[in-house]
Amino acid sequence: MRTAYQYKLRPNKEQIATIELWLESLRRQYNYRLGERFSWWSKNRCPVNACPLVMPIPQLRDNPNYYSQKRDLVNTKDKFPEYKLIHSQVCQDCIKRVKLAFDRWLIADKNGQKLGKPRFKGKGRYRSFTYPQIKQNCIEGNQINLPKIGNIKLIKHRPLPDGFQIKTVTISRKADGYYVTLSLEDKLVPALTTKVEPTLKNTLGIDMGLKEFLVTSEGESIPIPQYYRKSQQRLKTLQKRLSRKKKGSKRWLKALLSVAKQHKKVADKRKDFHFKKANELLSKAEVIAYVDAERRAGGKFKH
Repeated sequence: MRTAYQYKLRPNKEQIATIELWLESLRRQYNYRLGERFSWWSKNRCPVNACPLVMPIPQLRDNPNYYSQKRDLVNTKDKFPEYKLIHSQVCQDCIKRVKLAFDRWLIADKNGQKLGKPRFKGKGRYRSFTYPQIKQNCIEGNQINLPKIGNIKLIKHRPLPDGFQIKTVTISRKADGYYVTLSLEDKLVPALTTKVEPTLKNTLGIDMGLKEFLVTSEGESIPIPQYYRKSQQRLKTLQKRLSRKKKGSKRWLKALLSVAKQHKKVADKRKDFHFKKANELLSKAEVIAYVDAERRAGGKFKH
């Protein structure tokens, strides 16, 4: 079984400076490696209907892949010493993110669909980094020991489950501070199975709507909470303050952070509402059937 626990961090000023340095350096590394792949892709492709009948065949460049770019990190650290301050596996995970983004664009998934073209990340757009491996005793009390960063205080609002091992650790920056996400695994816990025989007693049907959040087959109607509508006046005030500030100034950045915090507050409320309603529905039935939007006219259901 695999699960994730998230805690809020309370880093000091030096640790914040280190985290921000890592994020900015990894952003540049991400853009550089993505640029390498785009350069190879544009110079080694030619549409069939645009090729001349007679032309010399150029020598193809080596395709930059995950392993070649990972080996090239040694040259990066020689030219830019600040990358020596970053944990080696964190840099390798940045290369892995480039690989995944590029593969999802070129290679279709099992449904035959592809994702959009990956984009270069602007300043402040690289918001997280991951330790693929870490010691199991990295958390002691209300502190977590991160390699090359040190002990950081965290708000441990719930204990880690017994028997689970820490697989990866991700540090992320959000509008209201920094968070750590622990990916946990326990191989002794069996995986959840969806092989449940639906019957009239253990099945509940739901229909998502525009006027109501959802309507169940038992006739229960759940209204839309309208969290965004309720916070529009506050957002209007904050965005008006932001528009009056000089772009790029300290006051502009402070006003921008206030707008971001308000948006995150609305998103947290909506996420909490969704989780609670999902838990409430699952406590009533073992099988949830919902109306497929594409086949609504035919009355098709999925579960």
